[in-house]
Amino acid sequence: MPGGRLGEQDRRLIATRLAEGHGYAEIARELDRPTSTISREVTRNGGRTGYRAEHAHLATGSRARRRKRARPEDSAPPTDAYGRDRSAVREFADHFAATMIDTGLQPMAARVLSRLYTADSPSLTAAELVRELKVSPASISKAINYLEGLELVCREPVPGERHEHYLIAEDFWIQAWRTSARANANWAGTARKGADLFGPATPAGGRLERMAQFFQQLSDDMSGAGPDPETAEDVTVVLAALVHAARPLTVDQLATALDWTADRTVTALTTAEAYKIFTDPLAVELVAPDTYRIATPRLTEAQRHALQA
Repeated sequence: MPGGRLGEQDRRLIATRLAEGHGYAEIARELDRPTSTISREVTRNGGRTGYRAEHAHLATGSRARRRKRARPEDSAPPTDAYGRDRSAVREFADHFAATMIDTGLQPMAARVLSRLYTADSPSLTAAELVRELKVSPASISKAINYLEGLELVCREPVPGERHEHYLIAEDFWIQAWRTSARANANWAGTARKGADLFGPATPAGGRLERMAQFFQQLSDDMSGAGPDPETAEDVTVVLAALVHAARPLTVDQLATALDWTADRTVTALTTAEAYKIFTDPLAVELVAPDTYRIATPRLTEAQRHALQA
C-alpha cells in the first residue's frame, strides 16, 4: 500500500537495489514510497554499505515493541523544550545525514555533522554525541578527525571543563564549497596522470583525458563562479544589516553603520544582487538610486500580505 509500513519483501528489494547502486529516489519510486522513507530506513539500519534486509526487519520490529512498552497508545508523543515532537526531530536529522551520505560523505561523519547542525546547543561534546547516536567514543573521534580535516568542524575548549566541545565551522558552507572544488581538482589531476601514462590515442587514455577535462571544468567553475571568501562574508553582513534595519538603506547609511568604505559596501551589495543563488531565500533589491532593501522572492505578493496582516 502506498505510504504503508515497509515489509520484509520491501526491505529485500531495498537491499538488492542498494547493492546494484540505485539511489534512494529510484528505490522510492519502485516501492511507491516517499524518498524520505527509504533514506530513513537505510540510515537507521547500517547505511548504504551496511544495510541488510533481515537485520533491518528484525530491528524495526524490536524498536516497535520497545515503543509500545514505553508509551501507551493514547499518550501524546514526547516533545523537547521547544514543544517539538522528538521523533520527528530525530527523523529529520537521520534524513539530513542520509542526504549527505548520498552525496559521498562518510556515514558516521554525516551522522555527527547532522547532529551538530540540528542541535539547539551551539556545540556538543563527544559524550553527548555518543549518547545521541548510540555509538562508541572511538567512532565519534574518528568522525570528528575526518570532519576537522575537511575544515567543517572545530574543537572548542571550555574553561573549567575537561571535555572539548565540537561545533560547526563559522564558514561551513564556504569550506564545503572549497572542499568540493579541491576534490574535483584532485580527480582531474589523477585522471590526467593516467591519460599521460596510457597515451591519449588509446581507449583508456582517451577516457581518462575526457574525465580530466570534465572534473577540471567543474573545479574551475566552482573556484570562479562565486565571490571570494572575503566578499562572501561581506555579503552575509550586508544581508544581516538590511534584515535588522527592516527598511531600505542607502549605500552611505550602510557604510556608516558598518564602518566600511563606500567601495566595500557597493561591492558587497552588487555581489549579493549578482549571486542570488548564495543569498536565497533572501535577495538584495535596488529600490531607488543607491538605495537597497531585502526582498523575499520565494513568497508571492498574496503570501507576504497574509503574513503582514
